[in-house]
Amino acid sequence: MSIVVLRYKKIPVTLMVIRGGFKNTLRVLLMISATDEKLAQMRREAEERDAERRAATLGLRYIDLAKSPFEVDALRLVPEDEARSAKVAPIHAKGKRVTLAAIDGSVVAVQTIVKRLTDDGYAVEVVIGSLSGLLHLWESYQYLPKEAVQITGKIVIVGDELARARASFKVLAHVRDALLAYDPKAASIAEVLNEVLLGALVQRASDIHIEPGDDHVRLRYRIDGLLHDIMLDFPKEPYARLMSRIKLLSKLKLNVTSEPQDGRFSLVLPEGKEIEIRVSVIPSEYGETAVLRVLYQDALVMSLDSLGLRADDLVILEEELQAPNGMILNTGPTGSGKTTTLYVFLRHKQSAEMKIITIEDPIEYHLEGIEQTGVDREAGYDFASGLHSIMRQDPDVILVGEINDKETADIGIQAALTGHLVFSTIHANDAPGAIPRLIDLGVKPASIGPALNLVIAQRLLRRLCPECRVLAPVGDATKTKIKAFIAALPKRVQKPALEMAALYEAKGCDACGGIGYRGRVGCFELFRVDDAVEKAINTDPSEVRLQELAAGQGMTTVQQDGILKALQGLTTLEEVQSATGKIKW
Repeated sequence: MSIVVLRYKKIPVTLMVIRGGFKNTLRVLLMISATDEKLAQMRREAEERDAERRAATLGLRYIDLAKSPFEVDALRLVPEDEARSAKVAPIHAKGKRVTLAAIDGSVVAVQTIVKRLTDDGYAVEVVIGSLSGLLHLWESYQYLPKEAVQITGKIVIVGDELARARASFKVLAHVRDALLAYDPKAASIAEVLNEVLLGALVQRASDIHIEPGDDHVRLRYRIDGLLHDIMLDFPKEPYARLMSRIKLLSKLKLNVTSEPQDGRFSLVLPEGKEIEIRVSVIPSEYGETAVLRVLYQDALVMSLDSLGLRADDLVILEEELQAPNGMILNTGPTGSGKTTTLYVFLRHKQSAEMKIITIEDPIEYHLEGIEQTGVDREAGYDFASGLHSIMRQDPDVILVGEINDKETADIGIQAALTGHLVFSTIHANDAPGAIPRLIDLGVKPASIGPALNLVIAQRLLRRLCPECRVLAPVGDATKTKIKAFIAALPKRVQKPALEMAALYEAKGCDACGGIGYRGRVGCFELFRVDDAVEKAINTDPSEVRLQELAAGQGMTTVQQDGILKALQGLTTLEEVQSATGKIKW
């Protein structure tokens, strides 16, 4: 005989194990748990049937409150104490129309609430639900922010707020200091969120990460592709209210914490510009993890010249963009700027005579004058079906967010062969590798050559801060490698004079937030599909053979382009190696 203490539904349970051992005892415990769950489900179903009968008797509508969607913000119309006492909960409020859920709509307490709302000008519909459904609703009172704020999906930043932030948040540590100045229990959560967002704007962060732990919350900014800690010990006290504020602004369900959710809100700046914030929330071990993507609209005003292409590559790109039909593919890892580059292509092609349509997942930026559609897989609208529909809209230029299956690839290739200019992305390690990838997806090699005009591969490198960069010491061995590298460059590349080539390293100042880098610059490789390449696609489409043809065209690899930018003082060799792998001189 032995004694075992377990926890069953958070309650200590002492078991006396006599026969069958611990496994049999645990099996019995699991059977008891399954039976309890089954009984609980049966009781709830009986409770809902009873509520449905009461609704029919009263001539009112019945709602299963645990399954029906409701608006958390509607709870403001009835204080929590009064709602629990009268056994009611407002579940919808649109304009002056309110839906009020109750166990019994005929009792005095419910009629009193209805009269008060009616006197305030509301048209009230009373519906009947169960007590367990109301308990589910009452739990959502905790998600209401304490501040009486109007949730509009927008945060308006006034002029002095932005000016103060620009003066105060010179380095990342200043953002942390500002957040530490707030009393976790008494602070206005709207002000705390504003500080987090303003810090991100001033430091040009692309993403804000809110990651709960056991005792504290980690707050990080992604700046120029790398994550930086702002606070490792953001207190748990305001965390729940902060998440509620973000979810309310983003029109997410506050009472849902066990499922991923996506939404958006926007920041309105003093000059009238709006910056969209795309929100992703997922459940984690210690709470909900949120990532806020900051979508800067200045990405939309970039030109071909500002992408960072060398003069010889820019000539090739401009020639291919003048083609009336065909396909241009962009490859690179997630976060390498592929979509931004394709947006620049769309802007370059945009005119009153052109119809441009995109299908994206999701829509990153809203482009004026261009028709954009977003993938909705729950509705069966994916890249392939969307592209089918787009083809019936008589477009001149089409952007497909990603080619990731045979059907999408086939339709895109067909569109390129029938008079449309198609831009898209595909996952491959380099530009020549996009062709074997298309073949792997099942596209016929005979169709690829005539349809594909150009493949681009790109990476993003952090740009050295010009205010504080310093010359880096260069040893004799490195000088020898640089000399050989310059000599081996293709003829079309304008070679830097060896005596002018220099390497720099990061230092850090107020202009770059103490990081040493500010902004990013692209490095590219451009692979044209000419007659020789088209022949190889039909006979020997191996990546080795395609690499040989690319070299014959005078293509520089993304790494070679990155080294050239390092020799121009735009970035560092460490950045080039981080983005493209070990440097092969």
